Parts: sequence; C-alpha cells; structure tokens
Amino acid sequence: MTVQDLGLSLDTVWMLLAAMLVFFMQPGFALCEAGFTRSKNTANILFKNFVDFMFGSLLFWFIGFGFMFGSNGEGFIGMPNFGDLSFYSGDLPVEGFLIFETVFCATSATIVSGAMAERTKFDMYVIYSIFISLIIYPVEGHWTWGGGWLCNGEEGSFMMNTFGAAFHDFAGSAIVHSVGGVLAFVGAIALGPRLGKYGKDGKSRAIPGHNLLTAALGVFILWFGWFGFNPGSQLAASGEVNRVAISHVFLTTNLAAVAGGTATMFTTWIKYGKPSLSLTLNGVLAGLVGITAGCDLVSPLGAVIIGLVCGIVLVYSIEFIDCKLHVDDPVGASTVHGVCGILGTLMTGMLAIDSGLFYGHGWGFLGAQTFGVLCIDAWALVMGIVIFFGMKKIAGLRVDKRIEEEGLDIYEHGESCFN
Repeated sequence: MTVQDLGLSLDTVWMLLAAMLVFFMQPGFALCEAGFTRSKNTANILFKNFVDFMFGSLLFWFIGFGFMFGSNGEGFIGMPNFGDLSFYSGDLPVEGFLIFETVFCATSATIVSGAMAERTKFDMYVIYSIFISLIIYPVEGHWTWGGGWLCNGEEGSFMMNTFGAAFHDFAGSAIVHSVGGVLAFVGAIALGPRLGKYGKDGKSRAIPGHNLLTAALGVFILWFGWFGFNPGSQLAASGEVNRVAISHVFLTTNLAAVAGGTATMFTTWIKYGKPSLSLTLNGVLAGLVGITAGCDLVSPLGAVIIGLVCGIVLVYSIEFIDCKLHVDDPVGASTVHGVCGILGTLMTGMLAIDSGLFYGHGWGFLGAQTFGVLCIDAWALVMGIVIFFGMKKIAGLRVDKRIEEEGLDIYEHGESCFN
C-alpha cells in the first residue's frame, strides 16, 4: 500500500466517523424537542425524527444527491441521478460521501419539527419533510457545496466580480441551520399558536416542557455530534494541513458552545433574576450554530466572540418572536437555528483572520456573506410560504382542537410514549 492509498483510507474512515457523529445528532434533536414539549405528544415528536431520516435518506440517495452535486455547478439545480452515483468524480468513495451529505440533509429537515410541534398533522409533516429533503435543501446546497455560483471563487465569476470574494459556509450555519430556522418560522406562522398560548390580553403564557432532563441530555448529544458536523466537513484527516485544520475546528467549535451557554446564563440571570437552564441549553446550541460557518477561518478569540453574541441575542430574539410577533415556537428553533445561523454567517465576514473586515481586509468578504445568506434564506422563505400555506389551504396543517387538547400520541398513532 502506497502512502497515497494510506492517506485516502484514513480520509475515508474520518469522513464515515464524522457521518456517524452527525447521525447521532438525530436522537439529540429528538430528546431535546421531546423534553421541551408536553408528554402527551412525545411519541409524535419521536416518530417525526425517524421520518426525517427515513424519507430523507431514500429521497436524497435517489434524486436529491444529483440535484445537489450533479452537472457542472453553474446552473440553478443539478440533474437528478435516480439512484445512479456514477456521475460523482471526487477522490473519496461516492458511497461514503453520499451518506455524509445525507445526514446533513436530515438535520435541516429535523430543525423544522420542533417549531411546529404539538399541533401538526402527521401526514402533513411527512409531506413537507419530503419537500425539504427533495428540493429545498438540495437546490441551495447546489449553489454552495455543489460547486454552484455562490461559492465560485474563480476569476470572472459573479461573486468575484461583485464582491471580490466567494460565499463561505464551512459546515452549514446558513446552508443547513438558517434554512431550517426560516422554514421553522414560516411553518409556525402558518400553523398558529398552540391552544392557550396567548390570552385575550395578547400576553404570552408559558407552556413548560415535561422533562428538562431529557432536553439537557439531547443538548449534550447534539454538542457531541457537532464534533463530527464541523471538523468532519474538512473531509480529510491525512497530511499536516488537514490535521491542523481539524484540530483548529474542534477548538473553535467547543469555545463557541461554552461561550454561548455562558452568555445566555448570565443574560437570563441579570434579566430575569435567576439563571434559566432551558434558555442556557439553547444558548449552547446558539453558539454551535453561530460558529459553524466560520469555524475554519476565525481565531479561538473570534469563536468566543461569536458564541457570546449568539448567546446574548438568543434571549432577546426568543422573547421578541414570542411576545411581540406572537409566533409560537415551542423549542426556539427560529432563533437558535435561524437568527443565530444568520448571525454566525455574517460574523464570519467580520472575524475571518485572512479576509475579515475587523482584520483590515475591507468589506468584500462581508458583502459576499451578506448576499449569500440573503439568497439562501430568501429561497427558503419563498418555498416555505408556498409549501406551508399551500398545504394549509388544500388539506389543513393543524389537528383538530380535541386532538391538540388530549395529545397527538393516541389520536395520530394509537399509542403513548408514557403509559
């Protein structure tokens, strides 16, 4: 075996190990969402997380992978592959690369379920999960990770001519998380708030989740899985450059997470008089989401700054969406993934060591980041409006009042998580 073969084998193993870690985020999402909501809907929430991965895996393998990585990356969307993987010409085994990208696709779909929890018809959930895995994620993924126009850094390309820089999202603050957050926000608006969430006076009423232990365990699992999500996006472990890159991303990822949690803890302590565990759990996730775009480009100090900003903004954004906009998001997905995904993408344009605004490199890279996240989220917003409000008009998104009051588990699935 040559040194080159050994290096390729090591890179393949690393990619598959990272894919396992990202897959492990699926139970993390399930536990987090279940803990933040009421026990009468737990089976429904767990089932939805299985649906995301089951349908997402099949559809992404059969069509979505071609939509995302097919053609030469210059158009709006690639060509569907219909299960044929021979079009892919990368160095790593196509089967491994497919499963790595599949777990990312499933993550984007799963984000939406938390914001629409406790009142969505199961069959309607299946339909919009299919749309996310089949069209919404692969199309904007083609623009970016598929070699498309947003990430094209070649001389003469649109991005280079306009901004002098290409859009950069290393592991998905915008591509995965902000898309999921925007769709979650639109879905929650289309559904309307849960029964009893807002009184006649318009004031928001807390509907506590049934198990913070479950939610906390879910966040720990997500945190652990993020060490595959971000460092794994290097897609290589051999060679000095890759070893340093992976180590750097591990460090920046963890620093942003702890900074986000710390910032939220002290913000809630000062604002409400007591530190909030539930919000601090989301603060950790906010830091992780924020650092995902630029974890390879920012310094450790930059990672801490991103985490602190996301952790503070989280508290005020959740309150604003809930109390001012009256959008009922049971798990805060619109803020954690949407707002913080956008923030992290923009702050990469400011804090990137080699090209950021704060390091004296001008406005070009920040302009590219701003334009890129606007295009990606505008796509998600338009598609979300068409799909959610279209389904609401045609078949109805929401369960009947009696089902919502007594719980979705029995009425939608004929079984309860807790007997």
